[in-house]
Amino acid sequence: MPKLLYSSASPFSAKVRMAAAYAGLALDAIPTDTGAQGAELVSANPLGKIPVLINDDGSSVFDSRVITQHLNRISGNALFPRNAEKRLDAERLEALADGICDCLLAHVYERRMRPEEKVHAPWLDKQWTKVTRALDVLNANPPKLPKKITAGQIALRAALGYLDLRFAGQWERGRPKLKRWAARFDEKFPELKPHLPA
Repeated sequence: MPKLLYSSASPFSAKVRMAAAYAGLALDAIPTDTGAQGAELVSANPLGKIPVLINDDGSSVFDSRVITQHLNRISGNALFPRNAEKRLDAERLEALADGICDCLLAHVYERRMRPEEKVHAPWLDKQWTKVTRALDVLNANPPKLPKKITAGQIALRAALGYLDLRFAGQWERGRPKLKRWAARFDEKFPELKPHLPA
């Protein structure tokens, strides 16, 4: 069984775990501390980042978007439509959700890694502006939730889960459609909820 090195709080790990579950692919999920930069992690991904998928043959796949593409191929297109235009929509939504998470993680690490007096508030404000701009666009036109979803919708749910974990009470105001969208996602796909960031 392929192994997934992951962190339970990581939105990128959550996306991959949710995508695998949705596609019906079993993974041996192994909690991994990136701070330790352990041998298994750095041999699978020299960047020392998670998530990393280690295939049965020992080959590794890293960067969550590369992993979702890989999972899509081995599942017979369970995560992306075959239609080129619909596929582009799914890839674009995944990229937007991942971009939100990149900004959020930059925000979290700025506060976590620097002494308080050295935290650069303009940098935090810039990252938060990007996040809120993207959330406003998504709230104005939330993606559909058909019976068959894509890695794009899964990535967005993972991003909103990370917002709930790290920024609860700071992102929801004025975005009721996105809050309802997340609740509807969880109702329609309850099997994916255990994989949200925690």
